Amino acid sequence: MKVSSKIEALLFVAGNEGLTLTEISHMINLSTASLYNEITELKKNYEESEESSLTILEVGDRFMLSTKKEYASLLKQYAQSSINQSLSQAALECLSIIAYKQPITRAEIEELRGVQSSGSVQKLVTRRLIEEKSRVDGPGRAILYGTTAYFLDYFGLKTVDELPPVEQLDENAEKEIPNDLFFDRFKEQFEKLEEEQEEI
Repeated sequence: MKVSSKIEALLFVAGNEGLTLTEISHMINLSTASLYNEITELKKNYEESEESSLTILEVGDRFMLSTKKEYASLLKQYAQSSINQSLSQAALECLSIIAYKQPITRAEIEELRGVQSSGSVQKLVTRRLIEEKSRVDGPGRAILYGTTAYFLDYFGLKTVDELPPVEQLDENAEKEIPNDLFFDRFKEQFEKLEEEQEEI
């Protein structure tokens, strides 16, 4: 595999949290100096290619795979279109975890779900259901996600304090409340989180 392909794959999976030179260097066993040259060359190739919509952003000490700014209107149109209105089960599982355990990092979400979740998290950000609240103090400065005001409106809540305790989900599912579908559909996920919390 080419070094550029490895970099591209890692940045794609990392999503909007990105990766540092040190993190990528450790993964592909390449010096940071050589790695920086590879990333610079890859970004140049993206920018010069009319067949690619991708580019690489350098934010602070982190690199992120992103789309070129000229595609912004197209992606905004997609985000607001009917084909993007329904959330996948994976995205809803991520949303349920974030709603109950916020603020939380993507790595913590993935640890709870047991699967890679960058795509689902990014879709939730695009849909304005979650947002960056802050960053973890320490290496990597991972993003801490939380729900948005739009999330509250979307599920008919005034504050996150109105989220029912996990043990009350059965009771709430029997009542006709605006957000019972959300809670009923992911009752098992919430119960799993509660059990893991008790074990800690």
